[in-house]
Amino acid sequence: MLRTLKKKVLNIEIYIWAAFFLISILFIAFPQIDLYVSSLFYDEGFYLKGSVYEVFFYKSVPIVISSLAVGSIVLFLFNKFTHKNILSIDNRKIIYIVLVLAFAPGLIVNATFKENWGRARPAEIKQFGGDKTFTPAFVLSNQGGNSFSSGHGSAAFSVLGFALLARKRRELWIALALSYGVAVSFARIIGGGHFLSDNITSFFVVYISTHMLYYYILQRRP
Repeated sequence: MLRTLKKKVLNIEIYIWAAFFLISILFIAFPQIDLYVSSLFYDEGFYLKGSVYEVFFYKSVPIVISSLAVGSIVLFLFNKFTHKNILSIDNRKIIYIVLVLAFAPGLIVNATFKENWGRARPAEIKQFGGDKTFTPAFVLSNQGGNSFSSGHGSAAFSVLGFALLARKRRELWIALALSYGVAVSFARIIGGGHFLSDNITSFFVVYISTHMLYYYILQRRP
């Protein structure tokens, strides 16, 4: 049984696919989980919205992502023109980095989910002082919202793609990348910007996409 769960489909362990599927079913079957978690931070308004923690992690995402992306391109150009190999940033890794940032956070989360699902944000629904109707995760809605899934969460978790490039202390960098994603996701929940399911969905989408790209671009050989 354990050996079966560790087998890979598209280079992703079966237990990851299974976890994503089961958690998705859980949020669809018991949507009150989302309402309960968000209610923990609501009292006539999301009282932690605007807090130092919420603002810091919300505003940190574009800075962190753009810094890592620009830094990688600068290193690539430096290596190219000086014939050096700092951090081994080559053509393949640049392609990998671009796709990590564009595919899951950009194409799947923002262009597909957020633009088409219509799920209202926690702060917009009637249960939390808004005027829109709550809908479960994965269920198409006509509320015109952009809650599903979390754009900031997916961008923050995409730091995992950079962590996978680490040649030393790789597990530490992966742990730090995932911790950053969790911290940003929590900030979006306490501020009423996203439900728990929005952020968990973004995590799985990014985790699966990143590991697939890493294998097919950097590890697999013709």
